[in-house]
Amino acid sequence: MKDLLMIGASGHGRVVADLAEQTGKYREVFFLDDCIERIGSWFAGRKVLGTSAYAMEHVKDYEIFIAVGHSAVRERLMEQLEAVHAVIPVLVHPSAVVARDVSIGSGSVVMAGVVVNSGAHLGQGVIVNTCSSVDHDCVVEDFVHIAVGAHVAGTVHIGRPTWIGAGATVSNNLTIVDQVMLGAGAVAVKDLLSSGTYAGVPAKRMADREERS
Repeated sequence: MKDLLMIGASGHGRVVADLAEQTGKYREVFFLDDCIERIGSWFAGRKVLGTSAYAMEHVKDYEIFIAVGHSAVRERLMEQLEAVHAVIPVLVHPSAVVARDVSIGSGSVVMAGVVVNSGAHLGQGVIVNTCSSVDHDCVVEDFVHIAVGAHVAGTVHIGRPTWIGAGATVSNNLTIVDQVMLGAGAVAVKDLLSSGTYAGVPAKRMADREERS
C-alpha cells in the first residue's frame, strides 16, 4: 500500500483526497501546492509537503494525482509527471456506478454518485463531478470537466478540454468540439461545432447571441 501525493490544496483537492481515502488503496494522502505560503501547513487534516516540484523529485515514493480544476494546469502537470514516469492513478468513488467495459485514462476522477454507462471512454485528466452522468458509448476527450449534476446522454463526443457546466444537459448523438464551455443549466440539443461559450435552453453560442442583439 502506497502513499498518495495530491497536487492542489483547494476545495476540489479536499474532495478528491477524501475520495482517495475512501477507496482504501492508500496508507496516507499528502498535499502539494504551488502557493509557497501553504508549504508545511495542514489542509483538510493533511500535511502540505511542498510544491508540485516535490512530486517530480520523489516520483518513486508515491502515486501522484493532480486535483486541479483548471484544465490547462492539469495538462501541463500531467505532461511533466509522465516525463518522469510517475504512477498517476484513476480515482473512482466507491459509490459511483461504472460499467465494466468503460475505459478511463490516467489522472481521471469519477466522483460520488456518478454513473458512467457501458461503452463509454473517458480520456486522461477527466473530471466527472458529483452526481453527474455519462451514458453509453460516449467519448469524453482528455481534460474535460463534467461538472456537478450535469448529464450527458448516449453516443456523445466531447472534445478536449471542454467544460460541461453544473446541471447542464447534453442530448444524445451530439458532437461538441474542443474548447467549449457549456454554461450551468444549459441544454445542448444540436452539435456544438465552434469553440466558445454556450448558454441557455436550447444552448446557443454567446457571440452569436451578441451579434443578433
